[in-house]
Amino acid sequence: MPDIDVYRRELAAAFRLAAKFDYNEGICNHFSVQVPGEECYLFNPYGIHWSEMRPDDLLLVDGKGEIIEGEGELEATARNIHIAGHRANPRHLCLLHTHMPWATSLTMVEGGRLEMAHQTAARFYGRTAYNDEFGGFASGSEEGERIASTAKSDQKADIVFLAHHGVIVGGPSVATAFDDLYYLDRACRQQVLAMSTGKPLKLIPQQVVESTAREWTAVLDHQARLHFDALMRINGL
Repeated sequence: MPDIDVYRRELAAAFRLAAKFDYNEGICNHFSVQVPGEECYLFNPYGIHWSEMRPDDLLLVDGKGEIIEGEGELEATARNIHIAGHRANPRHLCLLHTHMPWATSLTMVEGGRLEMAHQTAARFYGRTAYNDEFGGFASGSEEGERIASTAKSDQKADIVFLAHHGVIVGGPSVATAFDDLYYLDRACRQQVLAMSTGKPLKLIPQQVVESTAREWTAVLDHQARLHFDALMRINGL
């Protein structure tokens, strides 16, 4: 099992890569990793831009949201969304919350869903859930719990679309969660561009969607590890 320094390095790399791909919104949004076997979490401190995040910048936080190690502020919505989210689905060692434009745009249209119209979208078949109500800022624990209830009620969901808000991606490792975040952005971009033509989407037949999803699942963690390592390598992380 990796030690906490490995999680620090990988989470810091995820922030810097996310900034490179324009997934962040200013200094807002937040990523977290749960320390295996403990109710302790690594978070980004509020006020540090994702593009400058370093392993030592990350805060170690307990289950009450109190800082154990590190300097800086833990933003309230980060605490409320992520701690509840980790508890809702223990499979999710890593949770990534963004307002990245292409995915968020699907939360802003009536009945917005990631449609099975492209090979990349099929990666997320059976792994996606939707929270169709917006409760405002998660500045209180109640909204964090409400958001987390979607993941809690569907333990297969690794991606949750939040109405009028953004997305949360969970995974068993930083690499897998980030890989899903990357391909989710691609899938949503492809769909929005196709929808912008004004022509109806041509959906993949159900049987083909299911077989393609199984193929994705079979290689998901292995591909994610290779992809994430390559991204860290070429970016000097």
